[in-house]
Amino acid sequence: MRRSLPRLVAAILACATPAIAGADRFVVDLAAEPSTLDPQLQWNPDSYYVYRNIFDNLVTRDDKGEIVPQIATAWRSLSETEIALTLRPDVTFHDGSQLTADDVAFSIARITDRGFASPQRGQFDKIVQAIPLSPTEIKLVTNGPYPALLAQLVKLSIVPKKVVEAVGKDAFNLKPVGSGPYKFETWQRGVAVTLTRNDSYWGTKGPFQTALFRAVPDSATRLANLQAGSADLGVGLDSDQLAQLKSSQRAKPLTALTERLAYLRLNPNRPPFDNPKIREAVARAVDKQGIIDGILGGQEKPIAQMLTPAHFGWAEGIEGPAYDPARAKALVAEAGAAARVTIPLTTAPFFDQRVVQVIQQQLHDVGLDVTIELIDTPSFLQRTQRGPVEAPVLAISRSSCACQDADGALYELFHAGSGWTIVENKEVDGLLDRARATRDPTSRLADYRKVHEIIAATLPVVPLYQTVAGYGAAKPVQFTPTPNESLFLNRIRWTD
Repeated sequence: MRRSLPRLVAAILACATPAIAGADRFVVDLAAEPSTLDPQLQWNPDSYYVYRNIFDNLVTRDDKGEIVPQIATAWRSLSETEIALTLRPDVTFHDGSQLTADDVAFSIARITDRGFASPQRGQFDKIVQAIPLSPTEIKLVTNGPYPALLAQLVKLSIVPKKVVEAVGKDAFNLKPVGSGPYKFETWQRGVAVTLTRNDSYWGTKGPFQTALFRAVPDSATRLANLQAGSADLGVGLDSDQLAQLKSSQRAKPLTALTERLAYLRLNPNRPPFDNPKIREAVARAVDKQGIIDGILGGQEKPIAQMLTPAHFGWAEGIEGPAYDPARAKALVAEAGAAARVTIPLTTAPFFDQRVVQVIQQQLHDVGLDVTIELIDTPSFLQRTQRGPVEAPVLAISRSSCACQDADGALYELFHAGSGWTIVENKEVDGLLDRARATRDPTSRLADYRKVHEIIAATLPVVPLYQTVAGYGAAKPVQFTPTPNESLFLNRIRWTD
């Protein structure tokens, strides 16, 4: 009972806290509480939804997906390994101090520091130096050409050097200071994070005086809050819930195909998945299209690689083992005693549990004994970052780099040494290293194709589908969902 009490309290408070629709307060219901508000300490959707509004990045993507200026107004290549970026001169942090090139250099040094152990380190570790040239210009030096640099800088949040050094990372996480369109106000653990508008923001001002990000793990409660008018935006709604909003008087569904993908993670270092026949049996047992059509409303797209068409590096024609339950049964039988073990399927509330249950049944139908292990999101993230040996035996998860480039999507999951590494493979390491170090897009695509082929042949993962982001929004809310799932409050509009 103790474990369920915080969720119960959060749900009760979510329903009891009314939104002032279209006026001073904008209420967002998240699937889980942010695990951190320090933008360099974690990488998960619920944290990102919140801290993305507290901090600015060097560059960003517009709603069309194009890389456009944010803190950096312009950039120029100095050599194959050097780029100079010009910074806005009029940006201040929420404490009133000026944002300068020193803060950018500090942010890069911090996120690439092995000792700091950021789970995002692999996204930025090609940067070996960040050298301020003046308060409004900085030079970045990479250890070799890095064609994905700008795509990765879309995610680099700038933190204030003096504040972080003065208070330390733990205190900074509890009371973050950024330069974004909204300022941190309070964090009521297990319930909500409150932000207030930054009226001194250099760019487009937020339309709401305050924004409340509530932790509402139960999606049915998120749906009910939208229909009751006590929430203005709800994330992570499934296809059935989105369909209900089509006839709602107060809310509407919003969807977009994203760069996020769903996949099964099979640990080849632990029984029974050290047996390749059992890995292949899992791949052939799962009916991807059946899940999409029967559960997800037909909008998701089945995939056989760990990218989506929204990424650079997507390769046409990659095929994994085809759905074939009869062959899956035969493979399980051939594996003999190795297959006759109980397999925990680790999952978390952010994943559609209807899909989890169907996959459990499909694996059971071919002779595998699978039990569902549902844990909270922070615990799930911690366990999947234990390394390729100690990670869960079988897990169902989602992945997104928010960069729309294969370097960010594949390097973190498949290169040895990354905190998220699923499996270590020297050939894959070499291909990923070469692809991130050449400016020739044709060569990069060829290397990524080989990576996809190796993954499809060895099956440390079973890619499932390109996901649809499902939001519910109050009728007056004008919000454009994007492939990288960014939620910018200052891009939302309220039209009565």
